[in-house]
Amino acid sequence: MRPLTVTFQRFLASEQASSILLLLVTILALVIANSVLAEHYHHFWHHHVLGLSLEEWVNDGLMAIFFLLIGLELKRELYVGELSSVNNALLPTIAAMGGMIVPALIFWQFNQGTAYQAGVGIPMATDIAFALGVLSLLGKRVPAPLKVFLVAFAVIDDLGAAIMIAVFYTASISWPHLLGALAILALLFALNRWRVLGMLPYLLGGACMWWLTLQSGVHATLAGIALAFAIPFNHQPENDHSPSHQLEHALHLPVAFVILPVFAFANTGVHIAANSLDTVFSHNNSLGIILGLLLGKPLGITLAVLAAVVTGICKLHAPLRLAHVIGAGMLGGIGFTMSIFITNLAFSEMADAINLSKMAILTGSLLSGLVGWLWLNVVLSRDTASEAATK
Repeated sequence: MRPLTVTFQRFLASEQASSILLLLVTILALVIANSVLAEHYHHFWHHHVLGLSLEEWVNDGLMAIFFLLIGLELKRELYVGELSSVNNALLPTIAAMGGMIVPALIFWQFNQGTAYQAGVGIPMATDIAFALGVLSLLGKRVPAPLKVFLVAFAVIDDLGAAIMIAVFYTASISWPHLLGALAILALLFALNRWRVLGMLPYLLGGACMWWLTLQSGVHATLAGIALAFAIPFNHQPENDHSPSHQLEHALHLPVAFVILPVFAFANTGVHIAANSLDTVFSHNNSLGIILGLLLGKPLGITLAVLAAVVTGICKLHAPLRLAHVIGAGMLGGIGFTMSIFITNLAFSEMADAINLSKMAILTGSLLSGLVGWLWLNVVLSRDTASEAATK
C-alpha cells in the first residue's frame, strides 16, 4: 500500500472536521424549524435576490461549487490517485455500482407505480463528510486502505448521482441555452489544450456556463463537474502549480465549512409532528429510503465486492478484508447531503413528500452511521488483538 498523498490527507482532515459542523448545523435547523421561529426560518429561505430565492442560490449556486470540488477530486483520483490504474479503480467502482443498484431496487419495490417513484435516486448516495467523520471516531486503528476504499466508492457514488440528475431529473430542455453552455465548455477545453494556465478564463467561463445550464433546464450543478475536467491538470500528484490542484486546495475549506453547512441549514429544517415517527416507519416512501440506506447500501456493496473477488475480477489486498468492506458499506448508508439534494429535485412540487423524505434520510443515515461504527469497532478491536497476539 503506497502512502497517502498530502492532498488526500488534507481532504480527509477537512471532511472529518466538516462532519462535526454539519451535525451541529443540522440539529440547529431542526430546533429552529420546530420552534416559534419556524415561520421566519422558512420565509428567510424564500426571499428572492436577483431572480432566485436564497434556497435556490444555495441548492443551484453554492452546490455547483460543491460539485466542482467533487469533479476535481475525481479527476485527481483518475489521473494520479487510487483510480489511476484499472486494478485499483475496479474494486471501488464495482462496489459503488452495487451500492447504487440495490438501494434503488429496494426503494422501487416499495414505490413503483406511485407518486413517490421519482425518489428512486434518494437512497443511492453516500455522504463523504459524515462517513469519514464516523470513521475518524475509530481512531488510528482504521487501516489506510479502508479510508481510500470508502472515499473512492463514495466519489464514484457522487458521479453516479450527478449522472442520475442529468438523465432522470431534467423535466424540459432549452436547447439554445444548453448548446451555449456546451460551446463554452468546448472553448474551455480548447484553452486547456493550448496550455492557458491562468485561472480567470476558466472561472469566468464556468460562471457563464453555470448560468446557461441553469436556464437550459438541466440542473446547474452539473456545470461544476464539467468545469472541473476542463481545468488544466499536472500529472505530478503534489504539484501545487497545477491550476486544478490549486483550485482543489482553495475549495476544500470553503466547501467543508461554509457551503455544506449552509446547505444543511437550508435543507434540514423539517417540521416534526407528534405522529412523525409513526409515519416515517409506516409510509412506503420513507421505508424505501430507510431500508435502501440501512440495508441496501451494505448489501449491494458487499455482494458486488464478493462477486468480483470470487470470480477473480479483482482482489482484496491486505490489510483490507471483507469485514472491513461490510463496515464501509454500512457507512455508505449515510446519505445526507446528496440524498437531500436529490429529494429536492424528485419532489419539487410535493412539500409533504420532501418533508417526509428528509426525515427518512436523517433516520436512515443516523442508523447507518451507528451500525457502521459498532460493526467496525468490533472488527478493528479484533484486528488489534490479533496483531498483539502475533507479536
